[in-house]
Amino acid sequence: MLHRPRRLRRTPALRSLVREHRTPVDALVAPLFVVERDADAGPISSMPGVVRYTLAQCVEESKRLYALGVNAVLLFGIPAHKDAVASRNAADDGIVQRAIAAIEAAIPEMLTIADLCNCEYTDHGHCGLLDENGDVRNDETVALLATVARSYARAGVDIVAPSDMMDGRVGAIRRSLDEAGFTQVGIMAYSAKYSSAFYGPFREAAGSTPQFGDRRGYQMDPPNAREAMREIALDIEEGADIVMVKPALAYLDIVRSARDRFDTPIAVYNVSGEYAMMEAAFERGWLERERTIDELMASFTRAGADIIITYFAADYARRHGRGR
Repeated sequence: MLHRPRRLRRTPALRSLVREHRTPVDALVAPLFVVERDADAGPISSMPGVVRYTLAQCVEESKRLYALGVNAVLLFGIPAHKDAVASRNAADDGIVQRAIAAIEAAIPEMLTIADLCNCEYTDHGHCGLLDENGDVRNDETVALLATVARSYARAGVDIVAPSDMMDGRVGAIRRSLDEAGFTQVGIMAYSAKYSSAFYGPFREAAGSTPQFGDRRGYQMDPPNAREAMREIALDIEEGADIVMVKPALAYLDIVRSARDRFDTPIAVYNVSGEYAMMEAAFERGWLERERTIDELMASFTRAGADIIITYFAADYARRHGRGR
């Protein structure tokens, strides 16, 4: 008998009927940059279409996303003041804390996720507190992250997302939150976060470029795959509710390996450099925008991701969401 797989590819309705993987809009998370000083708001040159928002604009953008069907935002703060100890990160009147409270008040159903790191808040641009040699002090940084997590929890955050890659931080944050009575606040750990060249545009957006050295001493080495499984396993053991692989596009093999091994929800972060290079290709007419974005989202879902953090969230939701 001649097999005819093409029979089920003949029309759009047939292809949709037998489609193996679908990316629902409610699996998307939109990253938002919110500034403490209104003068710092505006377009990000290396990320066309992405902007830094004032607090009021951040709330309005969250409303727009929610109306499109996007249920969650990931918040990054750009403070007015930076110092060596990231003091504005743990301030209860900090910009992320204020954004959490404002979004929760305006759209109670919207999930607020707060990126939990220090790089946007330090004047040296590193993710933690430094010793006299300029190295990041792991345990002291973990203690600071736990303090910041409690501050975000007091503001009403739903999920904190530690992105620093310090050892032991998930367990310390979980204990700190639980002891303070915030047992319902979730942790989405950047578990396999690689020291990647694809982060360049983000550093412009967040003003977080290290003033010396780099982050290879705490972020993962890109060729390593087995190490990623160990990092993910450790974070799950310490209490992570969701684990993340970052970046997404160049690390789909890591996502697949994690999906085959772990039952915990897996997030991917479709990072700034991936976004920027596609926007550049769209602008030049080298790639077809809508088909490329749809194919990109399908690749993340097919690899095993449950949650997709992407700057394309609104674009995808406008075409695939039912809206509210």
